[in-house]
Amino acid sequence: MKKLVTISILLFSTFLCFAQTGTWSGKLDVQGTKLSLVFHLDEGNPTMDSPDQGAKGIPIQVTKTVAGGVTIKVPSIGATYEGQWTLKQIVGTFKQMGASLPLTLTPGEEKLNRPQTPQGPFPYTMEEVTFTNGNAVLKGTLVLPEGCSRQTPVLIMVTGSGLQNRDEEIFEHKPFAVIADALARAGIATLRYDDRGFGESTGDIINCTTEDLKNDALAGINLLRERFDKVGVIGHSEGGTIALMLAAEKKADFVVSLAGMVISGREALLWQNRVALAAVGIPEKTIEVYCHALADAYDAVIGGKPMPSADKYDLPAALAQNYTAAVMQLQTPYLKYSLALDVRPLLGDITCPVLAFNGTKDTQVECESNLGALRNGLPANPKNSLEAVEGVNHLFQHCTTGATSEYRDIEETFAPEVLERMVQWLK
Repeated sequence: MKKLVTISILLFSTFLCFAQTGTWSGKLDVQGTKLSLVFHLDEGNPTMDSPDQGAKGIPIQVTKTVAGGVTIKVPSIGATYEGQWTLKQIVGTFKQMGASLPLTLTPGEEKLNRPQTPQGPFPYTMEEVTFTNGNAVLKGTLVLPEGCSRQTPVLIMVTGSGLQNRDEEIFEHKPFAVIADALARAGIATLRYDDRGFGESTGDIINCTTEDLKNDALAGINLLRERFDKVGVIGHSEGGTIALMLAAEKKADFVVSLAGMVISGREALLWQNRVALAAVGIPEKTIEVYCHALADAYDAVIGGKPMPSADKYDLPAALAQNYTAAVMQLQTPYLKYSLALDVRPLLGDITCPVLAFNGTKDTQVECESNLGALRNGLPANPKNSLEAVEGVNHLFQHCTTGATSEYRDIEETFAPEVLERMVQWLK
């Protein structure tokens, strides 16, 4: 009997370890935003995906116990997950940078419906290309429509802030792939590439600024000029800012700005914070105090002065903690540069045609102030078109409120009418 019991225990322990293989997925709740994580727990090459951020194949280290416990370490992002297998799920906690969030994993992987994502076969060709800016090596996809020649118009596609792949993928939406597909079918070529330090591209992401990212795009433009006579830039969010910077330097023959930031980084961040705080019900008086504190901090960074302490302001404990965290982030070269960045003084130097779209429900880049800056600053040009798109958010999805928490749940990737208008203007 003892031998039978021992054998049963061994079999059960083996079953526990075997059960924690394969693919498991769950959703983190990060301040109201759902972030999907997928763990591939195969013995040979365990990895993690963050499909909502377009990150796949991140190496992980997995330790299992005979009692059904599992510990997953993600060294590249300094994160750890500790969970316990309970027959149909793994219940545990995800920890990163001092934060602890509950995370329950279930077998398999959720597939979101993204009907606009292009599916082959395609009536155009695609080439993998490489170009460099200093030590940064950028990998991308060149899409060539049927009958492509030197006279075919081509655009380099520049993503928004944050690390993103060539499709500008977020929540399994691939807006740059959707745009490139639509343009190729209309006879327009595009080049889209992984941001430096992300996907297949390499390069310094710790010390880089928007100026470096602009020069990454310029390196792509130089590559395209070897094969095309007319080279434009299409940029989303910060990419729209970069498109305008390149136009002012006479590096682009035409530009398309999608939710581009034209006002200063200081103004844009203050507006973003006001909108975000109001959305969660913070009283207006408290918002004013908090934004006053942020404005002082931003001015200190721009002026190279000491950072004001949170104790100087009458803030609730939670907002005081937020302020302290924000101040720490402001020390990075990227944010120091971004705060002072203001393309309005450059607009008078832009002589090429400009198409600009901003969504009326964008809660990240305010519609009217940025379009208004373009209207006031760009030289008169009958080919310019500056348009507010009713009812779309920062990603150009038709939406309810425009809040970032809606991005994932909306099936539409990019408003069809904006695609159509873009094609008409370019042709």
